[in-house]
Amino acid sequence: MNAAASNASPARKFAGYIALTVAIVAADQATKHLAWSMLAGGAAVDLLPVLRFQLVFNRGAAFGFLADAGGWQTIFLSALAAVLSLVLLAWLWRATRATHQNGALLCCGLALLLGGALGNLIDRALYQFVIDFIVLHHRGRQFPAFNLADSAISIGAACIILDHVVGGGARQNRRV
Repeated sequence: MNAAASNASPARKFAGYIALTVAIVAADQATKHLAWSMLAGGAAVDLLPVLRFQLVFNRGAAFGFLADAGGWQTIFLSALAAVLSLVLLAWLWRATRATHQNGALLCCGLALLLGGALGNLIDRALYQFVIDFIVLHHRGRQFPAFNLADSAISIGAACIILDHVVGGGARQNRRV
């Protein structure tokens, strides 16, 4: 972390991470609308031998879990995403006030998770499904379709885990 970033007020740090969250939500929504407009009608575009853009409407959770649950899952998953978003927001608020040196990785991870959760929550609120369009495939096997919000969630979770592994345990012990 550079000297300017470490001297920034907690409110300024928080605002910076919220800006990252907003950028993730905006990019996620823009790419989903672009995918929907370009891939409507079942069109698929192969970009690489292992990468395809194909529109998928996911009514369930990750990997289509609960997709055929009859409709209750939309309300449940939306409520869960809303509550988790509030928890992430509070955690981010607290993390920007912490004095540990490696807090940027944790805060970045939280901002990415929050942006991804909000991006998918917006879809559920507007359409009762999440718009997915990125498909990885190889030799007849296909990874479930995902989107930019899902990518942000995965990268954010990795950042939080890495923060914990690299320095979190030591920080926890110093606070006790």
